[in-house]
Amino acid sequence: MTDEKPTRRDLMKPVQLLGLAFGAALFAGIVTAVSMGVFQNRFEGQAGRALTVAAVVAGITFIVVLVGLALMILAVDPAQITKTVDHPVLRPEGEDEAKPDAAADGDGGAPTP
Repeated sequence: MTDEKPTRRDLMKPVQLLGLAFGAALFAGIVTAVSMGVFQNRFEGQAGRALTVAAVVAGITFIVVLVGLALMILAVDPAQITKTVDHPVLRPEGEDEAKPDAAADGDGGAPTP
């Protein structure tokens, strides 16, 4: 059995990235179109304007979500995916965990004069 490290492509496939971005864009476009009154005819050209604005909002949402997800995936180190984390995430690994914290001192964290 080989011990292969996952690649960035294995973390999230490009089709999944595009699918998530397309889903978010579709949602934003539908919400924009409905909220601008695409199904109402109060004045001439209302539906056309609503569809135009909805298409612009959907395009912007698609690009922003795609770039945001891609940047978040770049922040993940593929070698760290398979490691188990047995320490608090925000505490450095080399920090001594045997130190008593302020609540364990018995004085309620009050400073010593």
